[in-house]
Amino acid sequence: HTSLEALPYLKRTRGRLGLIGSVGGLLGVPHLLPYSCAKAAVGALAEGLHAEAAASGVSVTAVHPGLMRTGSHRQAEFGGDADAEFGWFSTAAGAPLLSMDAERAARRIVDAVIQRRARLVLTAPAKAAQLVHGVAPGLTTRLSGVAARLLPTAPGRGPLRQGAEAGEPRNPVARLVRSWGSARNDRVVDRANQHEPGPRTSS
Repeated sequence: HTSLEALPYLKRTRGRLGLIGSVGGLLGVPHLLPYSCAKAAVGALAEGLHAEAAASGVSVTAVHPGLMRTGSHRQAEFGGDADAEFGWFSTAAGAPLLSMDAERAARRIVDAVIQRRARLVLTAPAKAAQLVHGVAPGLTTRLSGVAARLLPTAPGRGPLRQGAEAGEPRNPVARLVRSWGSARNDRVVDRANQHEPGPRTSS
């Protein structure tokens, strides 16, 4: 809605618009399906608006970040075995090779919007996932199925808990891995003011 409301003003100045999707919008991510569906819609909107608005000089950039180190793992909500779900998510979101510093990502996004690029995919794993899914979508889906078996039991419809409320994993090895993986993301919590759980919303 914000994008559509902004278009008349952007057309007067041949402006630029950036819409933030996710690698989750480029392929279905196990245990994040509602998120993937929403981000896929953002990507389609960005590409459609880019085509429709081009004649008026407006550029629309679809941005698809991979995992970002933002400290927001404490605000994300988890269902099912919330402690285990938070464990794998916070580990991956803070792992050096899997995630990206949010400030560096922000600079890349601004540059892409200024350059009027149609699409920007951030992080090497996200670029690889996009490429493999584009070339072999069936294989990618099967590999996602293998990855899903390694995750905790699929989330149910029970109450959601925020990451800041999650307890430590029961398995000592899992505790060690989470401590290592989420350390970088935890350091961002102060800078990004992610300490307190956000307001509750019913689902």
